[in-house]
Amino acid sequence: MRTAYIKFFAEVNGNTSNALMNVIDQKLAEGFQKIVLLISTPGGSVFHGLSIHNYLVGIPIEIETHNFGSVDSIGVVIFCAGTTRYSAPDARFLLHPVAAGINGQLEGEKIQEILKGLKIDTENIAAAIAKATGKEEDEMIKALNARTTLSPEEAVEFRLVHAIKKELFPLGAHVISVNAS
Repeated sequence: MRTAYIKFFAEVNGNTSNALMNVIDQKLAEGFQKIVLLISTPGGSVFHGLSIHNYLVGIPIEIETHNFGSVDSIGVVIFCAGTTRYSAPDARFLLHPVAAGINGQLEGEKIQEILKGLKIDTENIAAAIAKATGKEEDEMIKALNARTTLSPEEAVEFRLVHAIKKELFPLGAHVISVNAS
């Protein structure tokens, strides 16, 4: 099976998400049947993270994810796109609630729109993590609200990670880096 190794060591934003999906599109066009996404990210844009997640779970190839440092925030949702998920021994995961930056004065309708958006984003994030872990969405919302930080061992127990594995890729593998800012 032809496997592409892609390293995503970046914040999740418009530039990095486009760069990642373009590399994946290129590998699909080249006939690769498996993507191993090596990921370490502080998180970032919920919009872009959910888009990457939905893209990865919607393409017709096998996706494996491997946390090689820290997978935080919306990065956990991207990580959950892997049908097989690994963690390096000295890594971590951070789940936390969705936040919204608010500048200036807001009218009542705008506040309601923001709150509805936060609720939907939280539900989508919880659903993605619940599906990957086999847990209930309500349990994931509680984990998000509790600002849950997991060691690799705790992530295995949480069913976020299938196994702890030091080796990221085989000797001689070509690794493509996605780190556009």
